[in-house]
Amino acid sequence: MSTAPQIRLGLIGYGEIGSCLGAGLRANGLVSVSSYDIAAFDGPYSGLIQSRAATAGVTLVRSAAELAGAADIILGVTPGSSSLDSAAAFAPHLTSSHVFADVASATPKVKKGVAERLAGTGALLADASIVGTPRDGVGLPILSSGPAAEAVRDALVPWGMRIEAVGPVLGTASGIKILRSVLMKGIEALLGEMMLGARYYGIDAQVLASASKSLSGRPFLDIAGGMLTTSVIHAKRRAEEAEMAAEALRDAGVEPIMTLPTAARLRLLESLGLKEKLGGKVPARYEDALELIEQALRDAS
Repeated sequence: MSTAPQIRLGLIGYGEIGSCLGAGLRANGLVSVSSYDIAAFDGPYSGLIQSRAATAGVTLVRSAAELAGAADIILGVTPGSSSLDSAAAFAPHLTSSHVFADVASATPKVKKGVAERLAGTGALLADASIVGTPRDGVGLPILSSGPAAEAVRDALVPWGMRIEAVGPVLGTASGIKILRSVLMKGIEALLGEMMLGARYYGIDAQVLASASKSLSGRPFLDIAGGMLTTSVIHAKRRAEEAEMAAEALRDAGVEPIMTLPTAARLRLLESLGLKEKLGGKVPARYEDALELIEQALRDAS
């Protein structure tokens, strides 16, 4: 049980993330946790929302104005598609006494749009992004940035939340999250595509073990650096292999939705002619490889 000073927290949304945070904060002794969810009192999920809130001891309110009156720190935990509308709804009710952090998964542009809608309120603003899962409970890792990043961290970490402030520029946390999703969500989709094909050939366990062996045993930063630096030299061969993998998937009745664009990306890299420019020598650092790719793309355009 925390002995930190009590704060009044408001959650916009009481879905999977909101209920996870609400329950964990209340269990850790935070007395005042309220939530405004447009589906809390009407719709197919109202019963579930009300049950979760009652079990946790979280107060459900019926309007943005009511939540603003009940909270000093407000976390928006709606889907990113709702961030702008949510900010607009709260704008008339926020004051300089509020701290407002949008925790939705969205682009830096969306988070800056939230800030624009709240600019006249005087509220101290932050954006935040979740880089864990609800399985981590109230301590799921969150990145936060913007003018209020440290205030949000300092107020909520003592109550069991795990927040890392990553800078004063609004949108930094969201940029980290949304761009890492290119890889994380891509891995998820590629894994499914790979394993469906492997099951057709009866080698799913072996394929998974082989991939695991290739990706384990070294720090990820070393793996990433190796891939980025060698890709400018070996893009042609890797594109051909990806195209053959797509053919094997089609033979298995699996549409290579992810694998063919992978081949196309490698073919684009091949077309830049970097192997010839470098004389077949692998760049020393991944930053060098990326700089070469960026310059070649600018030249091509």
